[in-house]
Amino acid sequence: MSRPESVSLALGSGGARGVAHIGVIAWLEEHNFKIESISGSSIGALIGAVYACGKLDEFSDWLSALDKMDIVRLLDISMRDGGFVKGDRIIAALKALVGEHQIEDLPIRFTAIAANIEQEREVWLNRGPLFEAVRASISLPLFFTPATVNGRRLLDGGILNPVPIAPTFSDATDLKIAVNLNGTPTAEPARRNKPAKPPAAGLKGKVEHFIDNLADKSFSKFSVDMEMIEIANQTFDAMQGAIARHKLAIYPPDIVIELPRNACGTLEFDRADELIDLGYAAAERAMRPLLEKE
Repeated sequence: MSRPESVSLALGSGGARGVAHIGVIAWLEEHNFKIESISGSSIGALIGAVYACGKLDEFSDWLSALDKMDIVRLLDISMRDGGFVKGDRIIAALKALVGEHQIEDLPIRFTAIAANIEQEREVWLNRGPLFEAVRASISLPLFFTPATVNGRRLLDGGILNPVPIAPTFSDATDLKIAVNLNGTPTAEPARRNKPAKPPAAGLKGKVEHFIDNLADKSFSKFSVDMEMIEIANQTFDAMQGAIARHKLAIYPPDIVIELPRNACGTLEFDRADELIDLGYAAAERAMRPLLEKE
């Protein structure tokens, strides 16, 4: 029997832990698996969208150069409309890096998962403007203001489906792989001392300049209790963990790649390099038995 090659990938929700998705994708590509379909919730939708556009390497380089102040500068404070952050600045930075795309024009099938809490159901976004769908999928309650798509007020896909396997069921692929970012907590991974950020160059420099132009002094006008937000997000993570276990039991994929839910804080995108390595190592552990069957 030949080794399975084509993959449908379900990328889960989990804040900055989702940077580990980059490491998972890197492992799959390095071992000649062909990703033909991606469904993603929240950060999984964001990473999946960038990959589907063929810009994951550039995005990874940009993330690796971010420090904590860069992350703060990307937050356009709202303090109204149901969230602290509008999210327009983040989406504008992504468009500057990746470009604007229609989902139906992407070279691989892509579905972003959002939640319509008024109707108490998940929404699959697989047509239309790519980053409109991503913005809806990342609308973390309390933190981001809700998104409106086709007249519907939508929130983070992880509320109802933190590991979106179901959209991949009709795919004619060899393997269905789920990446669950809400696994059992472990001892906190050792943190690296991040070196000073090198001077920006090329495309990364253009995006950084773009962020500078977007940034204003709005953040300094408010005193935001980030500890309060982090506690709320830890509660959300615990809820997602329970839902993820339920979803994976009902819709079991062929392989689950799991990351502990305490791998990093919700906004610790400045730890990108170690999170990418963590995802790569998790993929190696989960996928190695399949390779050893060859």
